[in-house]
Amino acid sequence: MENRKRLLTAGFLTLIAAGIGFAVRGGLLDIWSNKYGFTMTELGQITGGGLLGFGLVILIAGFLIDLVGYKNLMMIALLCHVVSAVMLFAATPVFNASGKDAVYMLLYISMFIFAVGNGICEGVINPLTATIYPEAKTHYLNILHAGWPAGLVIGGLIVFAKDYVSWEILMATFLVPVLMYGFIAVKEAFPKTAAEQGNISYGGMFAKLIGPFFLILLITHACVGYVELGTDSWINKITGKILSSAELGTALFIYTSLLMTGLRFFAGPIVHKISSLGLLLCSAVIGALGLYLISIGDSIPFMFFAATVYALGKTFLWPTMLGVVGERFPESATVAMALMGFAGMTSAGLLGGPGIGYKQDYYASQYIQENNPETYERVKAPNENKFLVFPSITGIDGAKAGMLEDNGQKVLSDVAIAGEAINEESFKGLKEQADWWNANKEFAATDAAPVEAATLHGSRMALRMTALVPAAMAVLYLILILAFKAPKQGGHPELADEAPGTEL
Repeated sequence: MENRKRLLTAGFLTLIAAGIGFAVRGGLLDIWSNKYGFTMTELGQITGGGLLGFGLVILIAGFLIDLVGYKNLMMIALLCHVVSAVMLFAATPVFNASGKDAVYMLLYISMFIFAVGNGICEGVINPLTATIYPEAKTHYLNILHAGWPAGLVIGGLIVFAKDYVSWEILMATFLVPVLMYGFIAVKEAFPKTAAEQGNISYGGMFAKLIGPFFLILLITHACVGYVELGTDSWINKITGKILSSAELGTALFIYTSLLMTGLRFFAGPIVHKISSLGLLLCSAVIGALGLYLISIGDSIPFMFFAATVYALGKTFLWPTMLGVVGERFPESATVAMALMGFAGMTSAGLLGGPGIGYKQDYYASQYIQENNPETYERVKAPNENKFLVFPSITGIDGAKAGMLEDNGQKVLSDVAIAGEAINEESFKGLKEQADWWNANKEFAATDAAPVEAATLHGSRMALRMTALVPAAMAVLYLILILAFKAPKQGGHPELADEAPGTEL
């Protein structure tokens, strides 16, 4: 197609928008925790809700492409992105009026709708790119997905303004690339899918996917979603905690995202040298090592080294997996990529974000109960959290931890601003925080250090346990290489040796 560069640009912009929203949200977790009193598990559920919506809609969009069309789906995504941004501005008034549970639900729904928009875009742009660049699918899918880390970089830079600009405005900055991709989508013509051209039926698409190869790919991509997106939901906050500086955590996040953006433009030549599955195997091993190194880091130079290893490991995983599917199942691309996206995003939403949050709460609360039980009784959250079949736990209340960290300055400042209105129902949440501080401030000097130590321990252990996921992925990739690459002469098409493209 003559306009394929413009269509690729529109797809690139959708991922920039998703990356900005994802990165800014990750940089705001400490604000949400301190302002609204969320535990790590609750923050993980909010971020996970966004990823879960992403996955569900990728699946639905994949099945609707042939009926609704690329252009109409992109317009629906545009609407979802705008609605999500508008909802954010009601968060603080809702908290003041109705408390923590209400603002939790509002943020969860807003993130879910944001993810619906992202999911529709992802369901469109992956098969679209494979269709308009049939000669080098893996290469151009990696170029397309360079938009994601580019958005992370922009979002990471935006987060630096969080002390000067309201978080609602920062979060809504993703609307800039949204409007840009919307303009291109309205203007341009889109190609027809294989089903629209009558080349294959839905039944034929599914028939081609049946078999152990695609099943293993689905399982492995679920792991990719967990380790990449689930971890990235938290990595900014965790590295900032390890380095005792939120700004350094954000700087590390920007640095790794820059690495990913640049490296994804060179996926084609790498794949041509070592094969797609070989690249995936190397990436999984390096990713596991990187996560472990971050979990034991304690200095700025070491953490930058560990983050570099982690970035090298995660860079090629998601787009190269889609490239393998596009090469192996070209006629089933819309359905196959929808199923892959669903597996990856649903895993990140249901398991990655909440699971890593749960692990932080689990290890932090276990640590502080063993070492400082009196402090734990004062700072524990008012509610229990549960994750899947694992035992219920009561984590550390984020607002209480925040008040200990700044010696109650923020909450006292907010109370002073509220004045006599503090007793009104609209300031219920703030009054509860102020009452806790007034009742427990005499213990602040005693409790601050144990809470800090417990939180840091929880962060390190959560990453260390997460490193087991890419290690398991490496085993699955090795199985694929041994079982499916060897019998190439027996009729299996070559999965890897795709010539790198040069034209954008």
